[in-house]
This record gives sequence, C-alpha cells and structure tokens, in this order.
Amino acid sequence: MSNAERPEFRALEQLEAAIKLVSDELAVWRRRAHKAESDRVDLSGDGDIVSARARILQLEGENKELLSRVHHTRKRVTELLTRLRFLEEQTAAGEARR
Repeated sequence: MSNAERPEFRALEQLEAAIKLVSDELAVWRRRAHKAESDRVDLSGDGDIVSARARILQLEGENKELLSRVHHTRKRVTELLTRLRFLEEQTAAGEARR
C-alpha cells in the first residue's frame, strides 16, 4: 500500500484542507472586524460612543429648534404677504376712483 492509499494519510490531507478553510475564513473575519472597528472610530471621532450619542441628541435638538423657527418665519412671511396684497388692492382701488 502506498502512502496516498493509507487511511491515516488521507485523513491527514482532509485535516489539512479543513484547517486551510478555517484559516481562510478566520482571515476574512479578522479583516471584517478591523474594518468595523475602523468604521466605528471614524463615526464617533475618538471612538467614544457615549459622547457620539450625546452629540447626536444635541444636533437633533438644534434641528428641532431650527425647524420650529423656520415654521414661525414662514407663518410670519405669509401674514406679511397677505397684508401687502391688501395694501396693494387698496392702493389700486384708490387710484381707480381718481
């Protein structure tokens, strides 16, 4: 019986193939883990999730305040346009009477 036909050598070859697959898979997972860690640090600046969350809450509060101000400003502009139209109509009506 040659070495290639012996069961222990076939088992060893299968074990080597399985170890290679596991090693390759581990390398993929390591790359993904390093990328995820890098992305996490990039998103939160210094990697501090608590301060990142606090900053998000602060920005959301500022956004809410700005949206409120825009809403009130639009309302005021609409009121001013209504007044302006009224004054233009009054002026046009006064000139028509002359």
